[in-house]
Amino acid sequence: MSLLAWIIIFTLIGGLLSVISAAVLLLIPEHHHPRLLPHGVSFALGALLSVAFLDLLPDALATAGHEHTQAVLASVLAGILGFFLLEKLLLWRHCHADHCETHTEERFHQPAGTLIVVGDAIHNFVDGILIAAAFMTDLKLGVITSLAVAAHEIPQEVGDFAILLQSGYSRSRALAYNLLSSLTTLIGGILAYYGLERLHGSLPYILAMAASSFIYIAVADLIPSLHQKTSARAALQQITLIVAGVVLIYWAHSQAERIESADAPVTVAPS
Repeated sequence: MSLLAWIIIFTLIGGLLSVISAAVLLLIPEHHHPRLLPHGVSFALGALLSVAFLDLLPDALATAGHEHTQAVLASVLAGILGFFLLEKLLLWRHCHADHCETHTEERFHQPAGTLIVVGDAIHNFVDGILIAAAFMTDLKLGVITSLAVAAHEIPQEVGDFAILLQSGYSRSRALAYNLLSSLTTLIGGILAYYGLERLHGSLPYILAMAASSFIYIAVADLIPSLHQKTSARAALQQITLIVAGVVLIYWAHSQAERIESADAPVTVAPS
């Protein structure tokens, strides 16, 4: 089997595993969603911030090198401001009056769901590049890297799926968007196969953009929604699930690093 075929198969496997894991939420009856989804949002907040600060940003800075640190951080700032403008445009598109469904307190506005899809697509695209880089280094290393990427994507995808449902998307539409964003892993893998050297210089800034999207969604959309519940019990539940999201992503990332350290290193640090 050709190297390109290996890359295609394993980028597809990684994306599908993540989507299937997120789709377990479909097994929960819809009338339970108003009670359970806010808990998923708390978990997603921890997962998104953990991926951004413990995974994407360190990888971006390490890949760029010390001399480009300021440029990478400037890209994060530009990304946060850019996502603010994008969300503002999406809000204007969805709502042309003082009151509309995008501003109800019961759920996020739909642009929050759109932003999570965009950020996830960027992140998955980078994962595809890293999987291709690993396979082009060594076949065994490619398999190990693919499994490691899937391991840290699964908990994040579950949180993202919960955000889409909370944003008002139907279950079928949320699953379809999750599936579409996962396909960017395949696109990143194929593009890396044909032009890894050209993509390598842009990789730190792609990682920075993915991190900025997750930070913006967490700070602008998730945290304000959690503050709507002020009881001590709700606060304790939120803090517990946020910490659980951070710990799970940290554990998955540390396990991925441990597995990969047992083999030859990849030329680019995995996200």
